Amino acid sequence: MWKPRAVDHALSLLLFCSLFALASAQGSKTNAWKTLTGSPPVVIARGGFSGVFPDSSYAAYSLVGQTSGNNYIAWCDVQLTKDSFGICIPDIKLDNATNIAQAFQNKSQTYLVNGAPVRGYFSVDYNLKDLASVFLVQGVYSRTNDFDGNLFSILTVDELVKETKPPALWLNIQHDAFYTQHNLSMRNFVLTVSKRVIVSYISSPEAGFLRGIVSRFNAKTTKLVFRFMDKDVVDPSTNQTYGSYLKNLTFIKTFASGILVPKDYIWPVDGNLYLQPHTSLVADAHKAGLEVFASNFVNDVPSAFNYSYDPLAEYLQFIDNGDFSVDGVLSDFPITPAEAVGCFALLGANAKKTINTTVISKCGASGDYPGCTNKAYEKAISDGADVIDCPVQMSKDGTPFCLSSADLIESTTVAQTRFARLAKSIPEIKSGSGIFTFSLTWEDIQTLTPSISSPYSKFKLFRNPKYDKSNINFLSLSDFLDLARNKTSLSSVVIIIENAAYLAEKEDLSVTDAVMNTLSKAGYDKTGAPRVMIQSTNSSVLMKFKGKTNYERVYEIDELVGDAVVSAVNDIKSFANSVVLQKKSVYPTNSDLFLTVSTNIVTTLHHANLSVYAQTFSNEFVSQAWDFFSDPTVEINTFVQEGLVDGVITDFPKTADRYRRNKCLTMGDNMPVYMLPVQIGGLLQAVTKDYLPPASAPLPPLKESEVKEPPLPSASPSPTPSGSSAGNNSAAQSPKNAQVKVTISFLLSPLAVLVACLLL
Repeated sequence: MWKPRAVDHALSLLLFCSLFALASAQGSKTNAWKTLTGSPPVVIARGGFSGVFPDSSYAAYSLVGQTSGNNYIAWCDVQLTKDSFGICIPDIKLDNATNIAQAFQNKSQTYLVNGAPVRGYFSVDYNLKDLASVFLVQGVYSRTNDFDGNLFSILTVDELVKETKPPALWLNIQHDAFYTQHNLSMRNFVLTVSKRVIVSYISSPEAGFLRGIVSRFNAKTTKLVFRFMDKDVVDPSTNQTYGSYLKNLTFIKTFASGILVPKDYIWPVDGNLYLQPHTSLVADAHKAGLEVFASNFVNDVPSAFNYSYDPLAEYLQFIDNGDFSVDGVLSDFPITPAEAVGCFALLGANAKKTINTTVISKCGASGDYPGCTNKAYEKAISDGADVIDCPVQMSKDGTPFCLSSADLIESTTVAQTRFARLAKSIPEIKSGSGIFTFSLTWEDIQTLTPSISSPYSKFKLFRNPKYDKSNINFLSLSDFLDLARNKTSLSSVVIIIENAAYLAEKEDLSVTDAVMNTLSKAGYDKTGAPRVMIQSTNSSVLMKFKGKTNYERVYEIDELVGDAVVSAVNDIKSFANSVVLQKKSVYPTNSDLFLTVSTNIVTTLHHANLSVYAQTFSNEFVSQAWDFFSDPTVEINTFVQEGLVDGVITDFPKTADRYRRNKCLTMGDNMPVYMLPVQIGGLLQAVTKDYLPPASAPLPPLKESEVKEPPLPSASPSPTPSGSSAGNNSAAQSPKNAQVKVTISFLLSPLAVLVACLLL
């Protein structure tokens, strides 16, 4: 086995060679920044890229520069060993961040930390040599532990600087009083180490510590920063609460040039996780001559619902809100604040699109409002969608309307109404029972209360629970077309048709005829009318539209495929102009949610002159592979630049539209590293063999037999009762357009179970 340090260096080489192409992005001074100095906010990488690799590991520090550019500050939480070496460990207890409990079994101790007894493993009990057999591990249980097998060594401050060469270094001294009790001096350590390496920032929550060293440092070289803890916590060096310090910022200015505060000191949230008005802290601190740094930024923990699970939106709220900008942010995912500062801030409300990628809504902006309601569509339009979608369902009395599913239970409170008695099983449409739209009249359906979808609720990730419930309603297809007609920002509408064969044969409802008639009555079949796209997983539906209209036809391949045989592609071309793929057909993942390979399916379809749209792009971090760093912008960027998709289908159109307007996309060869697509399979290569899950089989190609279907049956009364399992007519149940469907779910991953447990 390699020595631990050899493993670290080999991993570094691997990361540099296979994860990302290196590029630099120099921040520039501009008067538009509302920071204290007018310079761009700084990005502080807490323990390196600790959102991916174990905090304070060599790999974590190395990954920052490779993904976030060269304008970052490496943060080290300093702990002291028994022999006075300063090591980088995120907490005074070594338990969570290392495997010390296995290396030194039953050696934990209980010590007073700020007056409270704490049990665990402490660095004061070990010499640096003792810790050579202790390795860093991922201490946040919602994050992958697949890199723990790399045996990451604990780094001293000197090793961090020598081996990773960060552009700037920030030492955080969290527990000076504790180490003093154990006859160790943080003061001597920082004074000594600063003679060997350049320390750009030193922070501490103990005012007494900073006051004791302020005279020994040149403020032009090393800035001292006072760190605020929760407002009711007491500073052990002064016995004052941190809340009381807010009233005396001029006192802090006597020994520090800045303050580091939890982000809710600036933008507080209420008990329901909604933003409150910002405080005056940044303005007050700037007035006192203090820089303000904000902490507690992570991409994989829910923040205020106002951000719609988009971490980039949160950073922009702190650095580009029109009133102020913090001077820096402390983050576990430094790529996101880097792109916020370098590409997305200071664009203005009317920033132009820099690329032509099409943004298509998923049931409107269903990440913010109940899908397919007037408010979801209005939000999607205002958020920049080019295309809004209507998945057409049919009521009992033949009214076509927009709803995500034929089962009303999925998007309404129907199960709590008198219609609950109408529940039945229709295996041709879905597994399990449901209350279906064609069992109720349109008038009945309009009485139902829409409910917002939360597809990741099992992870305790809920969508906008306090959305405005007044004047919200579902739209008939006619109403949807009227809404879209006068919206000049829209390029087209997409009408989605499913279950057409079942509806015709079992319910005597022709959804295709209903759509054609409604489009015609609305004037969408006339010259100069808005563009119409008809989408379906059934080739028979699209063939029917081919014969009677000039609408663009979109074939949805709802199964996972890695390529398509020539005959299948030729067949698709005979009835469709474009194709919708699942995201995992473009970039498959293994069972641990790492990207494995890039498939050929997009290239194959493009060679046949078929446009390709991918779905579904969501903001929730559990919807993304680890390789995208829990950042939906990184995911979209990779699908557009490397995957070459023509459009994205998303329930959060605002995130996708903002991506198209960022200034870095026009930089060509000078594009900063944080706006380059990720290297597919790069992170997986950094997982040691014993932590790898079983290899996944390659995705199969789409075959012609999976595309061809018999013509749609005509609508006629069925002798078989609706919902009965006795009817087995092949026309009623169209063949799937790919291999047998296998449910791909985050919930099946052991790691995902840990996420759910952590968020309980």
